[in-house]
Amino acid sequence: MAWFTDRHCFLLAVTFYGLSTIYSVFLWRKGFRRDDWVNYFLIAAGVVLHTLAMTKRGLTLHSCPVNNLYEATTFLLWALGLASLVYSLLPRFKFLAAFTAPVLFTVGVFALMPSLDPPRGPKPEFSGALRSLHAATSLQAYGAFGLAAVAAGMFLMQRHDLKAHKLRAMLSLLPSIQRLELITFRLVAVGFVLLTIGLAAGSQLPRHEGKPYLSDSKVIWSALLWLVYLESLVAYKLFGRTSRRFALGAIIAFAVLLLTFWVTNIYSPLHNQ
Repeated sequence: MAWFTDRHCFLLAVTFYGLSTIYSVFLWRKGFRRDDWVNYFLIAAGVVLHTLAMTKRGLTLHSCPVNNLYEATTFLLWALGLASLVYSLLPRFKFLAAFTAPVLFTVGVFALMPSLDPPRGPKPEFSGALRSLHAATSLQAYGAFGLAAVAAGMFLMQRHDLKAHKLRAMLSLLPSIQRLELITFRLVAVGFVLLTIGLAAGSQLPRHEGKPYLSDSKVIWSALLWLVYLESLVAYKLFGRTSRRFALGAIIAFAVLLLTFWVTNIYSPLHNQ
């Protein structure tokens, strides 16, 4: 039906993310003491609708749908949701969705603001495979950083319970604290590599005559983000940064990413050509 647009599909996806968030509260209260697939299927339903929304928008544009802040944000959330589903299939990781759902729901509600998706004007000047590589790897990097923050939150919860000698930590179906620490590090490392590729591809995209690449607000923001994660990885692996500080850093870095992503996108001439 023509009236059933991509935004309607995304609204339904956010609704399922909201239902998953509500259900997650009950899982947290139970301490994850039993195997439960309900939350996984709620997230899966949301991701399916989310994928349909992006597909409909992409077919309309005949290109990767990352031309404004709404499209970029929904792409970021889709990467995070899809990665969450994949990791949730691994042994002892099915409850990862319970930690990802609040992020998907909160940012999804923000993305639905009409001002983020104004009527389309001329298409951006840059296009082609290089632009798609830049957009896909950058947004997938943000998704990896989001999952790293989720894993870091699970790590800190387990660590707190163990230090408090809570029985919940013994009975929990969450992964071991050592595995959560390793997963957090690997996700940050994967996100860092993807972000590096995205920045390298973006540096080759056409831009206004005489405008240096590093003068754009979004480029400066991305470079600072790259440095933050580089410092975190180096300090953790080479200079003995504690696991707790590394986990807190992953959470804080992703929170700052979410809070500043839209601001830098709005004031970026390169990303609003």
